[in-house]
Amino acid sequence: MDITPKSWRRRVAAASVAAALCVAGGTGGGILATQVAGAAPVATATTAVAAEPASTGATLSAAQVAAEVTPSVVTVLADTAGGSAEGSGVVLSADGLVLTNNHVVESASRVRVSLADGRTLDATVAGADADADLAVLRVSGASDLTPATLGRSADLRVGDAVLAIGSPLGLAGTVTAGIVSAVDRTIQDGGTSLTGLIQTDAPVNPGSSGGPLVDSTGQVVGITVAIATTGQDSGNIGVGFAIPSDTAAAVAAQLTS
Repeated sequence: MDITPKSWRRRVAAASVAAALCVAGGTGGGILATQVAGAAPVATATTAVAAEPASTGATLSAAQVAAEVTPSVVTVLADTAGGSAEGSGVVLSADGLVLTNNHVVESASRVRVSLADGRTLDATVAGADADADLAVLRVSGASDLTPATLGRSADLRVGDAVLAIGSPLGLAGTVTAGIVSAVDRTIQDGGTSLTGLIQTDAPVNPGSSGGPLVDSTGQVVGITVAIATTGQDSGNIGVGFAIPSDTAAAVAAQLTS
């Protein structure tokens, strides 16, 4: 397994762009955010998804949160005409709906999902929203998956503890810890932008895209979408971004209605 960032960039060069980072109050000079959005076919499925009310459960340790949520996190493998790409995803339903980023699967000729239990199953794109950079996959032959709980990102506060879970550089089940560094951030590439994003210092890297950002009660509060870079290297520098779960839940509900 080749896990070097340089080799990863070659495999997904056809589906990757560098986007200038814009934040409230001005444009960050020289900072780039690795993020992609583009057109993708939209289909429909049947299972609706909605965010859960704010959790009233007890705060868990990082180890407890990881143990609770990791079974709901998958690795997404996408084959394209230009090569292959890897990302992450989060299980929405026991019967095989998985949420990921659109840029992970756009233009893919074949999509597979590697589950936390070691199985790798074929999947199809059930629906995609390029503007939101979100896609819902349907995993073939799945009936016993462990769905995650989507929490209310509107309740997040700067300084709240979060975990990022996913498959950075192909390393499935990776868990990193940080805080909510800021909210309502915007990243932009030309005329395409993602707004209202959560900024976090939880380390994320190529391959983390589509994985969940989780709060201290074990609820998903964001979907990892981008990292900031200062030059040619695409590795983590402590500035990552996630699509709020409130947005993700609304988009997923539209795509599966």
